[in-house]
Amino acid sequence: MGLFGIFSQKESVNKIQEYLNNGAVVLDVRTHQEWNEGHSEGAKHVVLNTIPDHLEEIKSLDKPVIAVCKSGGRSQSATDFLKQNGVDVINGGPWQNVDQYL
Repeated sequence: MGLFGIFSQKESVNKIQEYLNNGAVVLDVRTHQEWNEGHSEGAKHVVLNTIPDHLEEIKSLDKPVIAVCKSGGRSQSATDFLKQNGVDVINGGPWQNVDQYL
């Protein structure tokens, strides 16, 4: 059933679409190699372990954020950190989840 489960998948899709409609930035937290193998057009790339170094840059975007990665685990870590630091962010899970709506 994947990361979101059968009942919350529709809710997650609705949230992704809502954030995109509100001008969200897609934040891809995968490695450089993963990014180079494919990514969403227009996404911002910040490797997960460097997010604290880019926090002010992310906040200065002044937009909601959808964090993505390969499977949803790293994007959840990014989401947790960014939320703790006042960023309006959701976990989009695998980057292809969000890419299909762009």
